[in-house]
Amino acid sequence: MKIAILRIEGTNCEEESFRAFAELGVQPEYVHLNELMRDRNRSIFDYQGIFIPGGFSSGDYVRAGAIFAARIKALMMDELKKFVEGGYPVIGICNGFQVLTELGLLPAIDGISDVPEAALAVNDSDKFECRPTLLRHESVSPLTSEVEKGEVLLIPSAHMEGKFMLPEGKEKKYLDKMEENGQIVFRYVNEEGKEAGYPWNPNGSISNIAGICNPEGNVLGMMPHPERAFHSWQHPKWSGRNSRDEKGDGRSIFESIVSYIESL
Repeated sequence: MKIAILRIEGTNCEEESFRAFAELGVQPEYVHLNELMRDRNRSIFDYQGIFIPGGFSSGDYVRAGAIFAARIKALMMDELKKFVEGGYPVIGICNGFQVLTELGLLPAIDGISDVPEAALAVNDSDKFECRPTLLRHESVSPLTSEVEKGEVLLIPSAHMEGKFMLPEGKEKKYLDKMEENGQIVFRYVNEEGKEAGYPWNPNGSISNIAGICNPEGNVLGMMPHPERAFHSWQHPKWSGRNSRDEKGDGRSIFESIVSYIESL
């Protein structure tokens, strides 16, 4: 069971992601986009899942994720569409989420779009926001099946462009459809588990959205970093916990991904 951790210049957290999958018995493999370009014998279909990590791919020039997405489109968009339509999982974290929106794989309300249907814009604070954030699990997708509905997870956020936005004048229509489809997976909440504004919502995302999936549930994008919360000792208050063997809050997301791949 293999999963490709797709990267180019500027990606980060791939090592944490690699370790998370490896500890769960998956065979992760770093795959630079250039490797797929040079070796036509290699294919994304050599893998049972694709994971696009965070970072600042290509320096986030133009806008976050745009260049990474453009290179994917030029190289393998047809194959990627077939991969998704075949039910295989594609996960994007932070910069990876930005890439998936640029590719039209999210939110994909009426299917994969040739143009972006959403954007992850500059934070309302106009600055890089980096701290633990609380996420409430709103909808159980195939890639979050091991997380209880309504459960609140503490997952670190670290981004400058994380404000989830929908087309002007169509926000309500899109939100209603996404709610109906069960596409809103995570929302930012406060310590009481209730939706709140800044600083609990670090970027100003519409409807406090932190993570979404496609209608089928096999494409997942989220701004916070579950790989940075895989182990209990990554929790900001880990030293005060009774047990240091506890699972980190992000582990259940990776367990869900692995469980889904095993079901294919």
